[in-house]
Amino acid sequence: MSKPDPVSFASTILVRDTCLCLHAQRAARALARYFDDVLRPVGITSGQFSLLMSLNRPEPPSISSVAQLLAMDRTTLTANLKPLERRGLIKIAVDKEDRRSRRLALTADGRNVLAKAFPLWKDTHAAIEKKIAESGPELVRTALRTLS
Repeated sequence: MSKPDPVSFASTILVRDTCLCLHAQRAARALARYFDDVLRPVGITSGQFSLLMSLNRPEPPSISSVAQLLAMDRTTLTANLKPLERRGLIKIAVDKEDRRSRRLALTADGRNVLAKAFPLWKDTHAAIEKKIAESGPELVRTALRTLS
């Protein structure tokens, strides 16, 4: 078997400047850090905010439906649910119709945290949209939805 040609520095620059995955990861990390800082006074992270918001429904969703919405595998979602359950922000219960399945619900404390976090998110989100106004926030959302 022949030895592969080394990757040139020009190839590294090409990836740095054009890779959609790299740019999406960088933007996601930067946004997460920004929202983490904003939500810190409420005691949750940006990921926990998204998770709590995904449970804010008229009927408790299943773990599978939340995992699908958040594009997470069930194992990762379960690991992310544990700290919220320990803090009393969510309740995990057996599904009455399918005992193998679990349903997720916000507790009163979870709803209170979400009520405090939402205005912080809303103001921060508006500021970020203003920052990318020239790029067209709806175009950015559409492109990201297409990829997810």
